[in-house]
Amino acid sequence: MLVERGLQVMNVEVVGDAYAIASNYLRKAGTISDTFATDEQLLEIIVNLFQRGEFNRIRLANKAIAKFEADRFYETRPITILSA
Repeated sequence: MLVERGLQVMNVEVVGDAYAIASNYLRKAGTISDTFATDEQLLEIIVNLFQRGEFNRIRLANKAIAKFEADRFYETRPITILSA
């Protein structure tokens, strides 16, 4: 199914499949909670990758997983201050 978003056309099936793959992996890894609620951050990452030209659902899912996990790592990493 194609959905028009502004001037772009988005294939909802590819985005949905990529989200299902990525969220399933992240749930099993314990990175996101095991609920039916959509993780908005993960969905936003997938949509952005799709809009940049990645249309393969497996590559979309893999890239989204990597970015999602990297973002979570940097969000939870403590800030250290070094003085000279």
